[in-house]
Amino acid sequence: MEFKPLSNHVFIEPLKEDKTTKSGIVLPETSEEKPMLGRVVAVGAGKRDEKGNLAPMSVKVGDKVLFKKYGPDEVEVDGKKYLVGSEEDILAVVND
Repeated sequence: MEFKPLSNHVFIEPLKEDKTTKSGIVLPETSEEKPMLGRVVAVGAGKRDEKGNLAPMSVKVGDKVLFKKYGPDEVEVDGKKYLVGSEEDILAVVND
């Protein structure tokens, strides 16, 4: 399924984080927190200002991003979980 978010909304595929600490301790699933890293899979055209001018998005499909822990909403499509939020929920683009 293909997504086309409206306005300044972004679809993010959450990335799994390591379940093992640096010292080798394996963390149980019950200790997992909501992920904060993800890959952008779809972006809207951008938000319009008071004059109707379109402000372009600062992220693009494929970007790895750091986002607010409780900002985006979780949705499930075809058995796969995605996060949907506004551009303001994204804190940074991560360059590996």
